[in-house]
Amino acid sequence: MSEPWTPAPGTSANIPNYLIPAILATVFCCLPVGVASIVFAAQVNGKLATGDIAGAAEASRKAKMFMFIAIGSGVAVWVIAIIMWIVIFGMAAMSSR
Repeated sequence: MSEPWTPAPGTSANIPNYLIPAILATVFCCLPVGVASIVFAAQVNGKLATGDIAGAAEASRKAKMFMFIAIGSGVAVWVIAIIMWIVIFGMAAMSSR
């Protein structure tokens, strides 16, 4: 029976994978960028299990970056849609007077 993996002394294995926020950003904000975030988030635990701390940290950083891009683009699309809705229906209301 093999022993469980332990990080080398002086290294931190407490690297977040951002999987749940990545899934939420994918569902509620921006599907294409969110999928990239999920892919990188899913890689974190596997890389930690093999002892690749640097690879896990990089995958975590990319997952976080793509998650924030997905959230930002989703919010931007909603803001633009609301502004367009206000302008279009505002013009329609003004022209019916």
